[in-house]
Amino acid sequence: MDSYKIIGGDRREYGPVNADELRQWINDGRLNAESQVQAGDGPDWKPLSAFPEFADALHLPPPPSALSAAPVNPKEWANQVLAREPELRLGECLSSGVSFFTANAAFVIPAVFIAWLLNLVMAFLPLIGGILHLLLNGVVMGGLYLACLRRMRGEATAVSDVFAGFKLCFVQLMLAGAISGLLTQFGFLFCLLPGFYLLVAWTLAPALVADKRLEFWSAMELSRKMVGRVWLQYLLLLVLVFLPFIVLQLLGTINIGTHVFAALREVNFDVTRLLPNISELLRDLGARSLFWALGMQAALLICQFFAVGALLRAYENLFGPRHS
Repeated sequence: MDSYKIIGGDRREYGPVNADELRQWINDGRLNAESQVQAGDGPDWKPLSAFPEFADALHLPPPPSALSAAPVNPKEWANQVLAREPELRLGECLSSGVSFFTANAAFVIPAVFIAWLLNLVMAFLPLIGGILHLLLNGVVMGGLYLACLRRMRGEATAVSDVFAGFKLCFVQLMLAGAISGLLTQFGFLFCLLPGFYLLVAWTLAPALVADKRLEFWSAMELSRKMVGRVWLQYLLLLVLVFLPFIVLQLLGTINIGTHVFAALREVNFDVTRLLPNISELLRDLGARSLFWALGMQAALLICQFFAVGALLRAYENLFGPRHS
């Protein structure tokens, strides 16, 4: 009889157990698709999703080759997705964020770090940084999402696959990132709520372009329509996975705002009296802004290690195959 050893959520080794006991552990919620399993006396530990004999118990989608292939008729596939009731299992997404990271840390850490570093360098480059970030953010994130999706599905994936966005559908990913970024900024400029809605609703557009080879506007519309139907749940997911970053952003804004208010209060809100000391005030504000910006970027990096698995499980919930 086949036997298996398992790494539990507490990182301890259990077993050997037989296939029936392992299936029971799956049904009890003790194991998921990313749990590490060793078959018999084999030397390799693999995610549970790599064992086809447990696909039914895990309710896994079809084999990776079928999953990662672009749909033959993108419009028909999109209509099929839109015709069904969206499912966003928040607990499963959060659990997947942890399990995907712990099971694939040697892949996730460098992959996420590369994407984060590329975006950081582009954002802070003098003069052209903002433009580069606008144009290439979608390309970078599309490559990261595609690499992590393939890893999640049990496909052979290397850290260098993070750069896949520069080789596959580069123009469509660039347009998806740039157009969604511009329209979101316009939404924030004219009214806060539309910008906030679009920022959340278009989050998964780069993944749709990279994974399903949709053209940019179709991907943006499909992401908006499906995420829009579970918008509050998806917003809650984003808040939970990026909570340290959000908290630091709020604290930084409050700190800088309080400092400006205190400076104005000292001169009875007469701006002209600030002019003699304006250079000192600007230097102080610049130092504070840099401090908080570095802290927020560090928090963003740490959050993304966990967030990528959670958000891509949400992607699979919304756009992946359904099982009866």
